Amino acid sequence: MQDQGDRTSSALERIAAAIEGLAPLPRTSADWIAAPGYIWDGASRPIATVEAPALDLLRGIDKQRTAVFENVQRLGDGHAAHDMLLWGARGMGKSALVRAAIKTVQQEGGSLALVQVSPSALESLPMLFAQLGQVDRNFLVYIDDLGFADGDGAGPRHLRSWLDGGIEARPGNVRLAVTSNRRAIVSRHGAEQDDPINPRDAVDDMLALSDRFGLSLGFHACSQDDYLDILRGYCEAYDLRLEEADALEWSKRRGARSGRTAWHYITELAGRAGRAI
Repeated sequence: MQDQGDRTSSALERIAAAIEGLAPLPRTSADWIAAPGYIWDGASRPIATVEAPALDLLRGIDKQRTAVFENVQRLGDGHAAHDMLLWGARGMGKSALVRAAIKTVQQEGGSLALVQVSPSALESLPMLFAQLGQVDRNFLVYIDDLGFADGDGAGPRHLRSWLDGGIEARPGNVRLAVTSNRRAIVSRHGAEQDDPINPRDAVDDMLALSDRFGLSLGFHACSQDDYLDILRGYCEAYDLRLEEADALEWSKRRGARSGRTAWHYITELAGRAGRAI
């Protein structure tokens, strides 16, 4: 009887060992002090450097640049700072500005790290906040190109709660930076805009999320003069020769004038010149 019990126990141990071997190793948290930036996808992954253009190369968005940098600088210094919503035209430097402001503040000695959240990891933000709230460092949690699917009511409600008014709100050493193509973040349908019962309520509800951000900045398609000014800044920084007519033709072929289009043209110029940038 004892031999049979021993054999059963041994078999169970082998099965347990086999299952343990198949299970993935647990993902451990990064050292939240060690790196200038992190990727969060339900667990943390440190990055060695925050890739960003020089802050003064971001032209055509001077007011937005000043406001974002000053706010990020306050956060790095441990002073009161706003959650930020950067909304508007594609390619006008919303993402680049967040990264450039962070990198500049870090170079100036601010105790600050950037944490970029994967779109698929929004539901795990309370877990992230719980970890960051225990660290003696300030963090800018960054959500790029945020949008919610039609009919998704839970996502916007959670974000409103995280910003303020909820028991899972972000801790005091954390601020959120969100970029979106729309000020309201959530989409609005024509039927909602034309609602004859109470159209103002529909608009107010859609903007309720954006109103939670202390700093909301719009980015708009740049003029021809702004586009050329952006290019002049890049050409001066990288010692490239600008031909304005060619640069304008480049933007026409792409159907847009923006900071992103300008950077693509600079890449083309450097390639023609046999240069790396």
